[in-house]
Amino acid sequence: MHSFQHLWQSILNFIFYYPLFMSYLWMIGALIFYWKERKEPPYQQPEPLSAYPLVAVLIPCFNEQDNAVETITHALNLNYPNFEVIAINDGSSDRTAEILNALSEQHDKLRVVHLAENQGKAMALQAGSLLTDAEYLIGIDGDALLDQHAAQWMIRHFLHNPSVAAVTGNPRIRTRSTLLGRIQVGEFSSIVGMIKRAQRTFGRLFTVSGVITAFRKSAVHEVGYWSPNMLTEDIDITWKLHRAGWEVRFEPNALVWILMPETLNGLWKQRLRWAMGGAQVLIKNIDVLVKPKLNFLWPLIIELCLTLVWSYLMLFMVILWMLHWILPYAGFPIVTSPLLPMGTGILLGTTCLLQFAISKWMDSRYESNLAKNFYWMIWYPIVFWLITVTASIIAFPKVLLRGSGKRARWVSPDRGMRHDG
Repeated sequence: MHSFQHLWQSILNFIFYYPLFMSYLWMIGALIFYWKERKEPPYQQPEPLSAYPLVAVLIPCFNEQDNAVETITHALNLNYPNFEVIAINDGSSDRTAEILNALSEQHDKLRVVHLAENQGKAMALQAGSLLTDAEYLIGIDGDALLDQHAAQWMIRHFLHNPSVAAVTGNPRIRTRSTLLGRIQVGEFSSIVGMIKRAQRTFGRLFTVSGVITAFRKSAVHEVGYWSPNMLTEDIDITWKLHRAGWEVRFEPNALVWILMPETLNGLWKQRLRWAMGGAQVLIKNIDVLVKPKLNFLWPLIIELCLTLVWSYLMLFMVILWMLHWILPYAGFPIVTSPLLPMGTGILLGTTCLLQFAISKWMDSRYESNLAKNFYWMIWYPIVFWLITVTASIIAFPKVLLRGSGKRARWVSPDRGMRHDG
């Protein structure tokens, strides 16, 4: 009986303190990263490069008739002397092809390639990379607005270090008209940006951002390009490069402005796809734990495993709490509601706000109005943790049932409300 109580207490401690521990680890790592980068000039004033090699901006497009003109116009305005833009129309069924063709007639730096049928983002990126002589590729999404200085900030890493295979940038949210949009502004600062900073401080990045990453083409070629059967090609290519011995970096000054879901249904579909992509990468790369030469990846794979275990234990706790509430005399263990802000939950909520406050301070050099989103972050644990945990729980069995050979094709996402610009 004593051993059961000890095990039960250990499970409770893990559930409540694991996210707390990770949060403080992220904050410490991000502050160390910030301390190293703080002497750099503002992102609008990158230092001149020693050389300006040809850069190709790859823009896979699937049914992007509403976004193509804006996205490509921003890409063509890069403040970089030697670049071209390649738009890949991946079998769109709307007016994307017509719009891209019209744009290519107006701009010499733009090339357009049309794939006869939808092949998926991975194949679209590969098609674009094979069409250019550029050694450096910048991949962005078909609805992303690239900052004019992004190329210069990212290319410097390749010039300084020949072992760098990829440099991921800093996505910023431009859909802010709803509660979900405002929370995601904070999320990308306090969660995504902070984790990337911390991971660069302590070891390796778990993933590049598919919406903005620069690649060394010879490295991508060496690892066999992007995998067409992976739901999140950005996570997969990151791990392929890591395993091949290449370095992947984070450049917070390389900005891109993106659209994100602003409906619960759209958010759910996005987070489920992300979770399934993470599960695919976990299954594909779990073998690194028995390969001492890849021990630099052990912290990432262990964290992925612990997060998955934490999600299922959280589900177990919720079920126990509900059973005790419905059947109070059936002998189920008494569990404090994991969904209500009491006890350790208040500490977690406070930590979440502290995390966002620190990240707001660090990211204020890129956006001056982040503070107004601080209030909305109190909803983050309630809205996003529930969605993320649920997606993680459902994703793993879905991936196991899905198999590994099925092609990952495009799904038109929820891009949020556009009326606020």
